[in-house]
Amino acid sequence: MKRRLYPAVLERGPRGAFGAWFPDFPGCVAGGKSQEEAIERAEHALAQTVDGWAEQGRALPEPTPIERIVPPKGSDVAAFFMVGVDPPDPSERVNVYLPKSLITRIDKHAASIGMSRSSFFGFAASLALEWAPGIAKATFVEPRSTVHTPGALRAEKRPGKKPVR
Repeated sequence: MKRRLYPAVLERGPRGAFGAWFPDFPGCVAGGKSQEEAIERAEHALAQTVDGWAEQGRALPEPTPIERIVPPKGSDVAAFFMVGVDPPDPSERVNVYLPKSLITRIDKHAASIGMSRSSFFGFAASLALEWAPGIAKATFVEPRSTVHTPGALRAEKRPGKKPVR
């Protein structure tokens, strides 16, 4: 989903404080001691709200045109401003087959750095996609089978001859 621009209303409050709210997201409000602080907090609040809506599977509303915003009676509107937000990319479940020992190593490492298995796979895949393209792909793939060398090479026995060692 591409970036959306949502309008916000900046209001003057008591004692020089400012508040901001979004007509398209009831309950998404922020405040600050200055206009700049209120706007910065409003941007953060909108990002959190959009994440929450996405996690709940709620569709994002179409942005309301500024000319259609009706401030509540008695409010002291200082300005309207726009906040751009990039909605999160939806997740999709995938099944992969990996050696159990590799999964065990991944789970231990992910837990040690405070990540889930899914987060770790996403992080690792993102790094791999950004990796230098000139590196041979085969260098990253470990074989799933282990080869055990039983010992020295022996020639087959021939009648009348001593075995070669």
